[in-house]
Amino acid sequence: MLEDKNPQRTPLSELGEFGLIDHLTKSFKPKQKSTLKGIGDDSAVLDFGKNQVVISTDLLVEGVHFDLSYMPLKHLGYKAVVVNLSDIYAMNAMATHVTISIAVSNRFPLEALEELYEGIETAARLYDIDVIGGDTTSSTSGLMISVTALGTLKKGSEVLRSGAKANDLLVVTGDIGGAYMGLQVLEREKEVFKVNPNNQPDLSMYTYIIERQLKPEARKDIVKLLEQLKVKPTSMIDISDGLSSEIIHLCKQSDLGVDLYETKIPLDPQVIATCEEFDIDSTTIALNGGEDYELLMTISQADFPKIKGNPNLTVIGYMTDKKSGMHLVTRADTRIPIIAKGWNAIKD
Repeated sequence: MLEDKNPQRTPLSELGEFGLIDHLTKSFKPKQKSTLKGIGDDSAVLDFGKNQVVISTDLLVEGVHFDLSYMPLKHLGYKAVVVNLSDIYAMNAMATHVTISIAVSNRFPLEALEELYEGIETAARLYDIDVIGGDTTSSTSGLMISVTALGTLKKGSEVLRSGAKANDLLVVTGDIGGAYMGLQVLEREKEVFKVNPNNQPDLSMYTYIIERQLKPEARKDIVKLLEQLKVKPTSMIDISDGLSSEIIHLCKQSDLGVDLYETKIPLDPQVIATCEEFDIDSTTIALNGGEDYELLMTISQADFPKIKGNPNLTVIGYMTDKKSGMHLVTRADTRIPIIAKGWNAIKD
């Protein structure tokens, strides 16, 4: 029998999500030759001959990651798959398979789970992946979904968080901030509904940002685009926890600093308008919102002509030496230290 040799109680909130992962896995050292990259990136990388296999897993918990009062089960199934595929694409790989495991309470009938799996099937079809297994069990606290995604890439084409070099350009796909503002609209309407259940909100003016929250898309197209452009990023990560958090991950793992330009951050007009309505600073939302599932990458300056003018890719800054630090260069041309205030999955 294993004895508890550590009776002290340290709150998990003291470490945060990534601090907790680092702490619990610090003694795990790869033993298999096939393990090229283990814990510490968007996905693991395994080498099985000509191709490498990448693996990523994620857990979604009711009341923490989703609210079924406004999240349709079909959308939830779709999103659960897509957020995992995003980690695969962040490695410059193509997703091929997923496993789905759920824990479900007895308040869910069969028909509810059929809706959930309809969304899973839709994602599998659109992203051309196979659902190859999983597990089901009971839960005493609602619904939990665990998805493991697998993908493949050619040997030598993997892109890690640790490969950036000083003077590399910082590039982001699409636009950011939409998912967080979509969540704010949904939360507001939920409170209105509690007061007056007969109220039917008109959400037509928020269509884009609500879809960014309820039905995000992973950027499979960017992996193909980069290959067509003959651009291999030096580092890459997906934006799930907020732009500031992801930039800090790239800087820390590449041992660099960064200058991020506020005027270059791509924002959809609907995000700007909704931020004004809620009286929230749009840059703050872009930095800290999360759940956009766009890709953040660094590329060599020599590759800039290949991406210049491409509507899918925006240069938002450049990497500096570590001593220069991590800064946001504001519209007023002042430099503010970048601090991670994005999503923290381990908090009180």
